[in-house]
Amino acid sequence: MTRQQVIDRSAEFGIAVERLRFFDEADLAVGGLDEMRDYTQLTDVALRSVREPAEGLFIAESSKIIRRAHAVGMSPRSFLTSPKWLFDLADIISESDVPIFIGTDSAVETLTGFHLHRGALAAMARPVLAPVVSLIAGARRLVIIEDIVDHTNVGAIFRSAAAFGAEAVLVTPRCADPLYRRSIRVSMGTVFQVPWTRVESWPGGIAELQDAGFHVAALALDDDSVSLREFAATAPERTAVVFGTEGDGLKRSTIAACDSTVMIPMSGGVDSLNVAAASAVTCFALQDE
Repeated sequence: MTRQQVIDRSAEFGIAVERLRFFDEADLAVGGLDEMRDYTQLTDVALRSVREPAEGLFIAESSKIIRRAHAVGMSPRSFLTSPKWLFDLADIISESDVPIFIGTDSAVETLTGFHLHRGALAAMARPVLAPVVSLIAGARRLVIIEDIVDHTNVGAIFRSAAAFGAEAVLVTPRCADPLYRRSIRVSMGTVFQVPWTRVESWPGGIAELQDAGFHVAALALDDDSVSLREFAATAPERTAVVFGTEGDGLKRSTIAACDSTVMIPMSGGVDSLNVAAASAVTCFALQDE
């Protein structure tokens, strides 16, 4: 589509022309980046993991994810797309007054660092995290993830938590950002569905959960671990399960602070599951009928 065609069709959807910001590689070459800073260096995980929380934003990638973020009331700061994908989100875009950056495919790739093939990106305002005490009020099943730094695993755990009825997820201070775009994408947007927050002190935060009436179970291979099947059969009314990293597992101090230790029995010479798979098995076993 030509720029004029985009402008004309935007008007049909009630999108003001003043919001449209067209750009190509020539614009980027002369320094036209300031207004689009939210979208630069998206492939630099270390940089973005620091920048996005500090600057109060996260990136929603793909039309489907943007729609899920919009459905739960997330506020856009801007949209980034190419002309062929703009109108796939026209109904949502028309509801706000934020800038819409429209670039050629090559310019978008130069700006972001990767080929955008899922429709669009949106820079969203990061929600303020709730205190633990308010998040867990009324909850019966919690998932806690300790120091899991792989964004794929974080996203998959959220998806399992949503699918099998966990009512909230608690994230330890060193855990990867659930709102990093890969975490969001792997979770299929369920990070917007399942309430979550960060625990400020860990493993000190376990005592706060116990004071609130939760039985806190560590998922770990320990000498006194009970099988998941046995634990699930008599699981306390309020139960929180803690999952650790694949390499080192949970900290010994975490296991010591928990009320019990639970294991998933293995066969076939397999000694453990990927943490995301383990979370799925555990959440399924503990879900309410």
